[in-house]
Amino acid sequence: MELKAVLIDDEAQSREILRTYLASYCKDVVLVGEGANVKEGLEAIRKGKPDLVFLDVEMPFGNAFDLLEQLPERDFETIFVTAYENYAMDALNSHAAYYLMKPIDIDALIAAVDYVREVKLKEESLGDRVLKSTQKVEGKITLPQQDGFQVLKVNEILYCKADDNYTEIHLENKKILISKTLKYFEEALSEFPFARVHKSYLVNVSEVVHYRRGKGGSVVLSSGKEISVSPSRKKELLAFFE
Repeated sequence: MELKAVLIDDEAQSREILRTYLASYCKDVVLVGEGANVKEGLEAIRKGKPDLVFLDVEMPFGNAFDLLEQLPERDFETIFVTAYENYAMDALNSHAAYYLMKPIDIDALIAAVDYVREVKLKEESLGDRVLKSTQKVEGKITLPQQDGFQVLKVNEILYCKADDNYTEIHLENKKILISKTLKYFEEALSEFPFARVHKSYLVNVSEVVHYRRGKGGSVVLSSGKEISVSPSRKKELLAFFE
């Protein structure tokens, strides 16, 4: 599993050492940004959207905890890298995944990265398991998101619309953008009355209030949204009303 990482340390030599160690011993860690202080660190995190942040404690114009306080909603794991043992408790209180002492021990670094990778894999696996169980038992579906997953009642979905490798989930009063293809949701909702009426649309058949004939035809949903039906999808849609 590839992990996107940001490295924040005010010492250029420390960043270079850690960069070299990661390249040599943790090849699945990809650096997407670096920073030498709180401001640069925040910019790197917001731009790179990392899975993992290596964070020095002492920095000019603020410290690691000042940085984390400005990111109350965090979807990345934190590995503290510091020369000061007295910050261990503060690191735990800041929900750090790991605490590394300088000079960095390579085995400890590998263990820290392995720990974060395991956490990320378990989060993804949990999302998949919840998806399967909630679909069949409770009529719900999970929507994978960067910070975990959102559980949604299937009957609240009006339709899904493809947006390249993303999917827009349209509810009555809002839209949710998910980093999954429409094909993913077509399979996930296969046990419910959803029809792929177009290459870009998957509709909740229970929300269809009108069908208009034509070359392919179109459906009108309870919200008033009208969606074209591809000729090749017409038979599949009409089978729901037989």
